[in-house]
Amino acid sequence: MSVAKVIEISSDSKDSFDDAIKKGIARAAETVHGITGAWVQDQEVVVAKGKVVEYRVRLKITFVLKGK
Repeated sequence: MSVAKVIEISSDSKDSFDDAIKKGIARAAETVHGITGAWVQDQEVVVAKGKVVEYRVRLKITFVLKGK
Protein backbone atom coordinates (compact mmCIF):
# COMPACT_ATOMS: atom_id res chain seq x y z
CA MET A 1 0.00 0.00 0.00
CA SER A 2 1.26 3.49 -0.77
CA VAL A 3 0.23 6.77 0.78
CA ALA A 4 0.41 10.05 -1.12
CA LYS A 5 0.50 13.62 0.08
CA VAL A 6 -0.53 16.80 -1.73
CA ILE A 7 1.16 20.16 -1.27
CA GLU A 8 0.34 23.52 -2.80
CA ILE A 9 2.95 25.75 -4.37
CA SER A 10 2.91 28.91 -6.47
CA SER A 11 5.26 29.76 -9.30
CA ASP A 12 5.69 32.58 -11.80
CA SER A 13 7.31 33.29 -15.15
CA LYS A 14 7.82 36.25 -17.43
CA ASP A 15 7.35 33.94 -20.46
CA SER A 16 4.25 31.74 -20.16
CA PHE A 17 1.96 29.62 -17.98
CA ASP A 18 3.75 26.53 -19.30
CA ASP A 19 7.10 27.91 -18.17
CA ALA A 20 5.70 28.78 -14.73
CA ILE A 21 4.39 25.21 -14.36
CA LYS A 22 7.70 23.64 -15.40
CA LYS A 23 9.71 25.92 -13.09
CA GLY A 24 7.39 25.19 -10.16
CA ILE A 25 7.62 21.43 -10.58
CA ALA A 26 11.40 21.52 -11.10
CA ARG A 27 11.86 23.59 -7.94
CA ALA A 28 9.59 21.32 -5.88
CA ALA A 29 11.53 18.27 -7.12
CA GLU A 30 14.71 19.69 -5.58
CA THR A 31 13.37 18.98 -2.08
CA VAL A 32 10.31 16.74 -2.54
CA HIS A 33 10.97 13.22 -3.78
CA GLY A 34 8.52 10.80 -5.36
CA ILE A 35 6.42 13.39 -7.25
CA THR A 36 3.81 11.51 -9.26
CA GLY A 37 1.61 14.30 -10.58
CA ALA A 38 0.52 17.90 -10.47
CA TRP A 39 -2.52 19.91 -11.41
CA VAL A 40 -3.02 23.60 -11.96
CA GLN A 41 -5.42 24.94 -9.37
CA ASP A 42 -5.35 28.56 -10.51
CA GLN A 43 -3.81 30.82 -13.15
CA GLU A 44 -3.46 34.59 -13.20
CA VAL A 45 -1.51 37.26 -15.03
CA VAL A 46 0.02 40.54 -13.95
CA VAL A 47 -0.76 43.39 -16.33
CA ALA A 48 1.20 46.65 -16.64
CA LYS A 49 0.40 49.37 -19.15
CA GLY A 50 -2.09 47.09 -20.91
CA LYS A 51 0.37 44.22 -21.42
CA VAL A 52 0.88 40.91 -19.67
CA VAL A 53 4.18 41.11 -17.78
CA GLU A 54 4.01 37.97 -15.62
CA TYR A 55 2.24 34.61 -15.57
CA ARG A 56 1.41 33.00 -12.21
CA VAL A 57 0.15 29.52 -11.36
CA ARG A 58 -0.88 27.79 -8.16
CA LEU A 59 -0.12 24.07 -8.36
CA LYS A 60 -1.11 21.05 -6.33
CA ILE A 61 1.81 18.59 -6.27
CA THR A 62 1.22 14.94 -5.39
CA PHE A 63 4.03 12.76 -4.08
CA VAL A 64 4.23 9.29 -2.55
CA LEU A 65 5.45 9.03 1.05
CA LYS A 66 8.34 6.66 1.70
CA GLY A 67 7.57 3.45 3.54
CA LYS A 68 9.06 2.46 6.88
